[in-house]
Amino acid sequence: MAVARRRIDPKEGAAAVEAWRKAAGPSSDVPVPRTILATAVRYTLEEVTARAPGNSVEVRVPPFGVTQCVEGPRHTRGTPPNVIECDAATWLAMVTGQLGWADAVAAHRVDASGLRADLSALLPL
Repeated sequence: MAVARRRIDPKEGAAAVEAWRKAAGPSSDVPVPRTILATAVRYTLEEVTARAPGNSVEVRVPPFGVTQCVEGPRHTRGTPPNVIECDAATWLAMVTGQLGWADAVAAHRVDASGLRADLSALLPL
């Protein structure tokens, strides 16, 4: 299995996640700059791929990024059979442990389809 290629410097990515965490906290109403949000999402997508390499699940966080992860059958054409999609705030809340996978799915904040479309074992990062 090939090693996931990083586009976001890990220090920069971790700093963006921490900046998002501080700005998006329960007592904060400060809007998160788009560049911070984009960097945090892209970095965490890279991180989930590094921890669970593969091509059987596609994780989409529009408009910031998409990745394929989790070992299993490789998908090559059309819509993947295992897709997870959510907004950036939901994704970052799940990867930082502020929102559990099951709670996000139950609240319909995550669209997950397919037998392998379950990241509960990988989250939080």
